[in-house]
Amino acid sequence: MLVMLIYPVIIWGQINERVIVTGVPFVLITSDARAAGMGDVGVSTTPDAYSQQWNPAKYPFSEVEKGIGISYTPYLSKLVNDIFLGNLTYYKKIGERGAWGTSLKYFSLGDIQFNEVISGTIVSQGVERPNELTLDLSYSLKLSEQFAMSVAGRYIRSDLKLSSDGDAASANTLGVDIAGFYQSKTRKVGKNDMRFRSGFNLSNIGPRLVYDIGGQKNFLPTNLKVGTSADWIFDSDSSMSLNLEFNKLLVPSPVATINDQGTSVYAQPDVNFLRGIFESFNDAEDGFSEELKEITWAAGLEYKFQNVLALRTGYFNESKEKGARRYITFGAGLLINQMQVDISYLFSTSSVRSPLENTLRFSLSFDLANGIELPEEE
Repeated sequence: MLVMLIYPVIIWGQINERVIVTGVPFVLITSDARAAGMGDVGVSTTPDAYSQQWNPAKYPFSEVEKGIGISYTPYLSKLVNDIFLGNLTYYKKIGERGAWGTSLKYFSLGDIQFNEVISGTIVSQGVERPNELTLDLSYSLKLSEQFAMSVAGRYIRSDLKLSSDGDAASANTLGVDIAGFYQSKTRKVGKNDMRFRSGFNLSNIGPRLVYDIGGQKNFLPTNLKVGTSADWIFDSDSSMSLNLEFNKLLVPSPVATINDQGTSVYAQPDVNFLRGIFESFNDAEDGFSEELKEITWAAGLEYKFQNVLALRTGYFNESKEKGARRYITFGAGLLINQMQVDISYLFSTSSVRSPLENTLRFSLSFDLANGIELPEEE
């Protein structure tokens, strides 16, 4: 019940067994309100403190030398109040060409009461707090004035407290990201100046998570993001960007197999993660048409005024046969001195409700190079 509560896509997967399911899906949850307000796009948007999750190769193009981002995201807030995602990110540019970044993501699954029936009586076995976390480090380098690449390493820990006796150890593994980012020079198009960007991020490449209970093995959510963006610079005070992004999980698709009882069931093949990545492009049961359904897309719009106020909206779309996540988002941002405050809100347009529906999300980021000016006392 716990896993079904936390990851509703798994419930849908029980109805449509060809939905791809992975371990630690929380790493794909958008933790910053800026990207969340644009339909969860970020691989080719302008750099910010949270580029570590979307595309660390953006950091060398940042106009801020160093910064920090802090966010707190309530999860399933309409049902419980102790499930949340926390994120802390820091980055620093190295000269004109390089940058490094690090982030910590912590996902708390709330308090779980373990009970046991003894002689018809329910006896409490204690309370546990399952949690998962990632700690990563990235390095980015400009290979030219307009293109940069990055590599990131990630430690992943999943402690789901599958047993109340304390003997079940957490599952641990490592992941690697490879990303690239291109940003053109400003050019005249018609009456306005324009700038174009594109990016990709191949994330969470690593061995499967192995749990003690039953020897369960779960693939990491190895994911390929590809996106493109265009900025319209109307004048010195205002600009607008349009962002389009595509995502595909590079994880084997469930295929029909015969279990020990002679029943046909859908299950992911037991292969190593590298083979799973390559086979994920052509292993869908219905061929190329189903492979296309495994690609999600999102579009986001951001309008900025004087680099102080930002208004955002976006849309995310996933095939009904592969999870059916579909939602519209809205957001806003405000720069106060050197502190950026962002908020976002999500409306589901699907029969599968989002765990973040009707949840107001906030995130903060700080320009540490220039500091934050505090008002003087009178």
